[in-house]
Amino acid sequence: MTIASVKSSADQRMQKSIETLKSDLSKVRTGRAHTGILDHVMVDYYGSPTNISQVANITLIDARTIGVQPWEKKMLSVIEKAIRESDLGLNPASQGDLIRVPTPPLTEERRKEMVKLVKTEGEDAKIAVRNIRRDANEALKKMLKEKEISEDDERRAQDDIQKLTDKFVAEVDKLLAEKEKEVLTV
Repeated sequence: MTIASVKSSADQRMQKSIETLKSDLSKVRTGRAHTGILDHVMVDYYGSPTNISQVANITLIDARTIGVQPWEKKMLSVIEKAIRESDLGLNPASQGDLIRVPTPPLTEERRKEMVKLVKTEGEDAKIAVRNIRRDANEALKKMLKEKEISEDDERRAQDDIQKLTDKFVAEVDKLLAEKEKEVLTV
């Protein structure tokens, strides 16, 4: 193992933490409708739980309404039930072979809850980034102990990993600020 491989591994793992945060934040509802809201809704498709996007076409009808069009007619009621029973608080309505899912406007209280959720997600991402920093520093200490690198090299590498950590924590803060602004915008 080399210093470069430790840094590279830490960089890749921190990048994955940021991607995970982006994915988690995309599921947090804002005042507008977006198809990502339904990403984690699972439907019973012939006995196996399947993501809704794999059994239906999901589109935006307007700023506050999502359209779900199942590929099979008999899936209509199953999808409608799955959306209604999800933790999203949505009330879908069938219209022929299309399910309309209106997204109700968020109340001020609900917006504040959403901001708390966003901050929690961000804190989890920061913790993940710091844990990766800790793992990288431990790997460097192990290399120093086994006399694979000098103390100066280890100190420089730790400084580099700290700079990497600071960069990713700043990225998390930026993502949180954007999402918080988006949630609070009426």
